[in-house]
Formats: sequence, structure tokens, C-alpha cells
Amino acid sequence: MHLRFTEEELGTLVEMVSLAAEVASWNERPGAEESLAAYEALEDKVLEKAKHAGLGEHVDFDEEKQRHHLSQEYQDGSFYQQCYDEFRNEAFWEELVIRLSDRDLARVIGLKAWEKLSEEQRRAQTQDLEKRYWEEFSKNGIDRVAVIFPPSEG
Repeated sequence: MHLRFTEEELGTLVEMVSLAAEVASWNERPGAEESLAAYEALEDKVLEKAKHAGLGEHVDFDEEKQRHHLSQEYQDGSFYQQCYDEFRNEAFWEELVIRLSDRDLARVIGLKAWEKLSEEQRRAQTQDLEKRYWEEFSKNGIDRVAVIFPPSEG
């Protein structure tokens, strides 16, 4: 299969593939290694082709890993980096809100009852809690988040 891209389209493809590989690299579940290796191999192949097609100043080669990657200078101002940073930020806050809301619900109804609920049922029962956490974090970030250790742990 042969595809032809303009330089702009190739730049977009490079960012898309690199973004996908970066997000996939966070998967540390057992058995993910093979899929991760496939993502990395495809990223390397696309970046190598892009390097020879006029985007060489944006692509570096890591001798140790024997893989191509986007240069740090390119990443710093790129849409790729904006997307990655926004993904990490949104994922953090959403997970924090959901996990705290689920914890609070489980404390109220009991863990066994909580485990029997579907995700949809949990979200329906935690709407008010989630809203309260979103408002708190929007206003104060993590400034008022604290971990209270049991007395036995000092």
C-alpha cells in the first residue's frame, strides 16, 4: 500500500502516531508488552520515513533504544504536547473525582452493595458527590486534599 501525504499531513500523522505510542506506553498491565512493541515499531517506522521526507529536524534517533522519536524541541511547542498534557490533566481530575465519589458511596452503602452496582448505577448515585468534588477542585486544586494516616502509622 502506498499513501501520499503533503508535508503538513505527514506532520499531523507523525504527531498522531507519537501521541498514541506515548499514551500506550502508560499501559503496564501484564500482556501489554506485545501491543506496546507494535505501537513503538510503527512509530519508529513512521518517524524514520518522515525524517527522510523533510521532517528530519523534528526527529531524533535514540542510539540506546535504537528507535526514532520526536525531538524535545519539536514536542515543546507542538499540538501533540498540548494534547498529551491536556489528556493527563483531565484524566487525573476525572479519576480523582470518580474514585473519591466511589469511595464515599461505598462507605455509605457498604462495599458488597457497591460492588454489585454497574458503573452506570454508581455514576447515577454519585452525581451530587462528583459535582461537589468538581467544584472543590476547580476552586482549590489539590490545596485542601490531605491524607489522614491512622494513629498506628504515626
